[in-house]
Amino acid sequence: MVLTVEETPEHGDRVVFVRKGEFAREGVSQEEFEGAKLSTLIWREAGRRIIYVGLGTGPVTADLLRKAAGTGVKLLRKLGGEEIHLDCTAYPELAGFAVEGALLAAYRFEDFRMPEARKKSVLRAITVAVGKGGEGHARLEVERSTIVAEAVNYVRQVGNQPANIITPASLADKARELAAECDLQCHVLGPKELEEGGFGGILAVGRGSDNPPRLIVLEHRPTDGKPIVIVGKAVTFDSGGISIKPGEHMDEMKFDKMGGCAVLGILRAASRLGLRVPLVGVVASAENMPSARAYRPGDVIRSYGGKTIEVLNTDAEGRILLADAVGYAVKHLDPRLLFDLATLTGACIVALGRNRAGVFTSDSDLRDELWRLGEMAGEPVWPLPLGEEFEEAVQSDVALVKNVSGTREGGGSVGAAFIQHWVGNVPWVHLDIAGPAWVSREVPYLEKGVTGFGVRLLTRYLLSLATQEPKP
Repeated sequence: MVLTVEETPEHGDRVVFVRKGEFAREGVSQEEFEGAKLSTLIWREAGRRIIYVGLGTGPVTADLLRKAAGTGVKLLRKLGGEEIHLDCTAYPELAGFAVEGALLAAYRFEDFRMPEARKKSVLRAITVAVGKGGEGHARLEVERSTIVAEAVNYVRQVGNQPANIITPASLADKARELAAECDLQCHVLGPKELEEGGFGGILAVGRGSDNPPRLIVLEHRPTDGKPIVIVGKAVTFDSGGISIKPGEHMDEMKFDKMGGCAVLGILRAASRLGLRVPLVGVVASAENMPSARAYRPGDVIRSYGGKTIEVLNTDAEGRILLADAVGYAVKHLDPRLLFDLATLTGACIVALGRNRAGVFTSDSDLRDELWRLGEMAGEPVWPLPLGEEFEEAVQSDVALVKNVSGTREGGGSVGAAFIQHWVGNVPWVHLDIAGPAWVSREVPYLEKGVTGFGVRLLTRYLLSLATQEPKP
């Protein structure tokens, strides 16, 4: 696909943004179209289609323009549009976010549709009009946003695959392919290496499956120094194990890999952006299944580094995977800052709904920065507490910790308190993305399925950090 930045809109299919009450066109009354937020009007003239998208009366933010562009592009794509022009002349500073929304809206997951059911048209070109004098800054932001959106769509493509396609082994293959394409270093620990290395948590979670687990390490090392490490949970299918889940919506548990998939997308974006920030992604991947070999409630397992875990519920497996992966990262990678991304708890969905991720950290400045960037990136977060009461909730009578508290209180914070035992003194942020990792209905720039949540947020954080790094 060709993407260009121009001064003025070209002829052809266009998306035009309109403030409420400012639309004036002969033959169209205010009752027909007044510019209410994300409302649309299709106008045809001289062989072209113009999609007017309302912006409402409030401030025009990055996410509003992202949603508006996605709304217009999605509508044009349904009408067969293949060359689309975004009129950002009134908002050149936000042109990158409009492109991001357009590219996210253009993505379709059609791998398993029959040929006759697939959309026939292909998006061939996007032109962004930014007005006279706006090309310089806008061009840079458009280039960045294109790389970020393509990384998100990469994650969506991997994440939407079913569990019979993406297993821990095939996810490791995806990581190797990504490393070859993006000049990353990749190292994969298979069952033998995990056994020899003492990764008791990952091995326990994966023991019930015929698809053995993997630990995937991807490195972006453009400079020396301590890296930022991002750890991701990638349960390629989560049946709950012996503590089996209810059948309703269990098909969605192919999405329990989205923390790990997001890590792949972040490494992809960082490499293609040329960020001079040392970055390592660690993905703990397993399939959680019931069988005669599966780990059981009541088992005590020894995690990486020797810390012991009492298992009370095999469906609280994500934190056990993360214990091994975080323990490995702290011991071997010497991180300056550690993130983890996981579809960890239903409790976080109950607390925050489906749109926001829970963010847990003791660093108030970093928490506020992620909150700000999340609003801009369209991946909002909300702070949830850490504290002694949650640490006490995971204390075990027979091991260091137990993997559930035994109550329904503060489940998201209990999960974070469990992981914190493996963090030590490393600055740390836990992101519980259980709510926004996938959507079950279409939204302005996303179709049903995986969202790629976390890629835009953490890539924007890395971009802001890269501007503070000393020049080579």
